[in-house]
Amino acid sequence: MARIELTGVTKRFGEVAALSDISLDVADGQFFVLLGETGAGKTTTLRLIAGLDRPSEGRVLIDGQDVTNWGAAERDVAIVLQQYSLYPRYTVRQNLEFPLRSPIRPTSAAEIAERVTRVARTLRIEHLLDRKTDRLSGGEMQRVSIGRAIVRTPKVFLMDEPLSALDAKLREALRAELKDLQMTLGATFLFVTHDQVEAMSMGDRIGVLNKGRLVQVGTPQEIYANPVNTFVARAVGSPAMNLMPGEVRDGRAIMGEGALTLPVEGAPQGRPLIFGIRPEDLQLGGEGVAARVSDVENHGVEQIVTLEAGGHRLRATAPVTQRLAVNETVPMAWVPDKVVLFDAATGRRLRA
Repeated sequence: MARIELTGVTKRFGEVAALSDISLDVADGQFFVLLGETGAGKTTTLRLIAGLDRPSEGRVLIDGQDVTNWGAAERDVAIVLQQYSLYPRYTVRQNLEFPLRSPIRPTSAAEIAERVTRVARTLRIEHLLDRKTDRLSGGEMQRVSIGRAIVRTPKVFLMDEPLSALDAKLREALRAELKDLQMTLGATFLFVTHDQVEAMSMGDRIGVLNKGRLVQVGTPQEIYANPVNTFVARAVGSPAMNLMPGEVRDGRAIMGEGALTLPVEGAPQGRPLIFGIRPEDLQLGGEGVAARVSDVENHGVEQIVTLEAGGHRLRATAPVTQRLAVNETVPMAWVPDKVVLFDAATGRRLRA
């Protein structure tokens, strides 16, 4: 398979910069996820790697070779889109065979049959081979679309939100299947999504994009525990990190003009801060400040509790065995050494 490198890549459309000075390194055999909101530049990055667009500045390397000026057919990459891109009048077998019938890379009939059989077995679509694709369900069509990509064993797999059109239960099942498939193939996957649950559950490493800039790259745990700024803190985690403006006085975080005060460790005094705390690091019961329960969501193994305290709205997780009722007042505290500090002016992390 192959390593992907972007070096100082910028892409402009007229006066608008869709990507600004992106440098990225995806290791051989890695499942790398690009996470970002709509318009962040995810699909543009994918198109530059695929050779469908050329960068305005910078270089694209695949397997150590500079492919910046190569066409899409020369790069030997496969792309899977949200729209299934299947031929509706063809059978599943014919759709899987189609990439192998390219005049650029001729393949014998025996090898085509062997590859199609192997891919169908891997994706568990053997029983669908003789069915027309317009008679398939959404999950079946996405499996066939993925099969078309892997049947010719390309150097790189590029996936542009391939699961976003599916229902929640099917998305969850295909997430696990895609990750298993990547590990089985030992292939390099670059997966684009706006869904942070997909990013956290599938990626070996995650790159967070914001308005065409690569904000942070790291493992899911690194990005979750140590977000570089408030944008990443909000983007990663479900529920998102609680963020509250305030300052430090005498070793305590003062938020909401003193309406909410909690202990904090090692924080600088005399400057505006934003205090970040993950929902699981808020403790309900025991000693703490008074907080009103405004909502309780039962998620089976845990409950997500929305609290109001000192003019702030916070979310906490609690075990389902802890009985909590709407409008009840409960003591709330946080784990002081889990508080993440951000500069209020720039949003950048000071200390984690």
